[in-house]
Amino acid sequence: MKKLLLCVTFVVAIFTSETKAQVNVNINIGSQPVWGPIGYDRVDYYYLPDIETYYYVPTRQFIYFSGGNWVFAYGLPPAYRSYNLYSGYKVVVNRPKAYLYHDTYKIKYKKYKGNNSQAIIRNSNDPRYYVVKGHPKYKANGAVNKSVSKGKGGGNGKGKGKNR
Repeated sequence: MKKLLLCVTFVVAIFTSETKAQVNVNINIGSQPVWGPIGYDRVDYYYLPDIETYYYVPTRQFIYFSGGNWVFAYGLPPAYRSYNLYSGYKVVVNRPKAYLYHDTYKIKYKKYKGNNSQAIIRNSNDPRYYVVKGHPKYKANGAVNKSVSKGKGGGNGKGKGKNR
């Protein structure tokens, strides 16, 4: 009898307790560089197969192997300072400390070396990328960059239109 009473109490407690669901959506489009590839709402790392270097989006740092150690720097490795980030292929890697799996990525993505066909954020007409600083249609606080916004209508730009 005690077991039955305990089971019933347990079941009632489960059904009457308030359940909370937590949804964690991590979107960092605004943090991505304009040279990054389109199509990703979230990016932790870019792996650059041409130069075997990583770029960590949250801190805006390049990570590369030098002298037996992983180096974190705000610029490209000295040997690749002239590398064109806009044309080189970028592989999105959403894994903690992606560079620690370098041997895997080096082999898996070596076929992308020299591939310059990837569409990048700077050239995208998708409005979700207008929040990326440096995009030609950069939108800060909801305002479209007027230097590239071409509206229709013959207004004088001084806000003195007719009230309707």
